[in-house]
Amino acid sequence: MDFELTDEQRLIQETVRAFVDERVLPVAVQNDIDHRLDLELIEGMAELGILGVVIPEEYGGAGLDFAAEALACEEIERGEAAFRTLISVHVGLNSLSLLRYGTEEQKHRWLVPQARGEKLACFGLTEPEAGSDVASMRSTARREGDVYVLNGQKNWISYASVSDHALVFAKTDPAGSHKGISAFVLEKGMRGFTTRDQEHKLGIWAGSTGELFFENVEVPAENLVGEEGQGFEIAMYGLDQGRFTVAAGACGVVRACLERSVEYARERKTFGQEIGRYQFVQDMIAKMVLGYETSKLLVMQAAWMKNEGRRSTRETSLAKWHATESAFEAAHLAVQVFGSYGYAAETGIERYFRNARAPIIYEGTTQIHKLLQAEHALGYRALNGKGGDVSPLCAWAPALAAVHR
Repeated sequence: MDFELTDEQRLIQETVRAFVDERVLPVAVQNDIDHRLDLELIEGMAELGILGVVIPEEYGGAGLDFAAEALACEEIERGEAAFRTLISVHVGLNSLSLLRYGTEEQKHRWLVPQARGEKLACFGLTEPEAGSDVASMRSTARREGDVYVLNGQKNWISYASVSDHALVFAKTDPAGSHKGISAFVLEKGMRGFTTRDQEHKLGIWAGSTGELFFENVEVPAENLVGEEGQGFEIAMYGLDQGRFTVAAGACGVVRACLERSVEYARERKTFGQEIGRYQFVQDMIAKMVLGYETSKLLVMQAAWMKNEGRRSTRETSLAKWHATESAFEAAHLAVQVFGSYGYAAETGIERYFRNARAPIIYEGTTQIHKLLQAEHALGYRALNGKGGDVSPLCAWAPALAAVHR
């Protein structure tokens, strides 16, 4: 068991940390207040290779491993959640799905410019009536000769209005439930394909969230990703990748809250001494330490499995659930440590609190992840699919798998 980072991993960690310290944090509070998506910072991320961090070099990416991706996500969300969200949808949900299921022609057409950061991409799964219950989606895709005609809409889509490519899911067999869903790449400018920004959100004000609308959009048949009816499988694979970045980014929130709270608790004095001397404040600091280190360990466990080529649905789910809940708790505690200053926009603490709420919902609510973990433990759901492969640290799993063979 080796906890040392490689030179490559340490370099990406230090490089992204410097980028966040020098370019993201100095403007983060004002961008949030102004609801401004800072495209110059996204260009900076592209220059660092973050928008193709785990994509192989042959497809325009940096070719780094998943531990490196986790470290980059942690540093980015320490600065601004909106940019880690971009990594989630652009790299995790979209690009890695194309890498796994796309044809060579599709990879060179869409994946390469995405990995280089020349094009931005989003992921169109959620609908007004279909969130956790994916099979209830109403968007349809009807084959007519050499095209599919898409109709429907998607909502709560990160980077909907600024993306060049959208990986969209629709039913090619309306009566087929999960097996009736197919995946398509739509490009900005297609006739009948429009977007609209969503406003008045609780948090992630410096990001982009919107809706996708399809009105008789004629999508070339070659834009079908995978096979007809394979869309649900592709979506679940993509969510495994996206959830991983969500969990890793949440570690950055916990760390930011911990670092800022420790600094403030050592400076702020009441009744003649630093507030860090009070046990109630120490209790809050200790909870942040626990939240950070347990979350980081779960993230790195999932990263190791991904690097080994093992399916990590269970481990990624556990990391996402725990890390996002830990991030929200840490932000809540940080506001308390800072008191009225934590409630004020200029300190940036309340920004972490607002931004930490959404990840508990998207890419699988906490309740969905609890359900997954319980069903894995009870044997009602195959451990990481039919293979039953789990982390070596999960000592109870082999016995359970043996019972249910």
